[in-house]
Amino acid sequence: MKFNKGILFILLGASFFGFTPIFAKLGFSYGYSLGQINIVQMVISLFLLWSFTLLKRSSFKGLNKKNVLQIMITGCFIGLTSIFYYGSMQYLPASLAIILMFQFVWIGIILEWIFSKIKPAPVTVLSIILILIGVFFASNILNGDIQGLPLKGFIYGILSAFTYAGFIFFSGKVAVNVDAWTRSSLMVTGSTILVFILFMRDVPTVLPLEKDLLTTAIGVSLFGAVLPPLFFAVGAPLVSGGIANILTSIELPIAILSASIILAEAVTPLQWVGTAIILVAIGLNELGTNFFRIREHFKKTSH
Repeated sequence: MKFNKGILFILLGASFFGFTPIFAKLGFSYGYSLGQINIVQMVISLFLLWSFTLLKRSSFKGLNKKNVLQIMITGCFIGLTSIFYYGSMQYLPASLAIILMFQFVWIGIILEWIFSKIKPAPVTVLSIILILIGVFFASNILNGDIQGLPLKGFIYGILSAFTYAGFIFFSGKVAVNVDAWTRSSLMVTGSTILVFILFMRDVPTVLPLEKDLLTTAIGVSLFGAVLPPLFFAVGAPLVSGGIANILTSIELPIAILSASIILAEAVTPLQWVGTAIILVAIGLNELGTNFFRIREHFKKTSH
């Protein structure tokens, strides 16, 4: 049996994304603000992605005034996700912030239902229930460790899930015929403009650029905005969409594991049980939905 390289690329891309909390937490420990980290991160991402796009001589075919604006607005969801996700980490343990952000899975299903009128299958409803049960365990509510944590952190975490789900939903609908690298570069352009507008007051505090802020921003940028899309762009066409979604969920245990080992955050066995339930639910949704789709197809063709 020949090994599918796409699986390896997607696993690597998702794993890289799982390391972003380390750099965000590092930046906060140095005393940098949410605005400072986001501004430098976006500038680095903008420079790197446009450099890749121009060096690769990516096609600009299919672009027009309307869809350039649409792509850039879709990119704003990345900027908002970054702001809310790191904002959540300012107040909560990284392991809890990523669990909250991972609620994008069921929020995305709800968005499909509202905007595309695609009613969730019974297996999808079951997976949503399982995800919520997983969150109950993974958030450590039973140990009471959740009490005393600022509400602001939870609001930011859930908002990051909504904006990430919005990004995934709209990026699959906007200018899909345009070259992936060109789209990514335009998205990060929209995202950078939004971050500069929201954190205008922080712009003067970034310069002169300190080494610790640069290190933090390079880490967050590479592991969050540059390497994952690069590996996904290579790997995604080689595997089915459902399998790609299951593989990207490795980001959850990687992020929690890195928070536990590198950031020395306490992760209880019950939290690991919750994380495992969330992963099983994602797998069940993707595989179960595909199974029912194939079964329906066979039913139609056999009659």
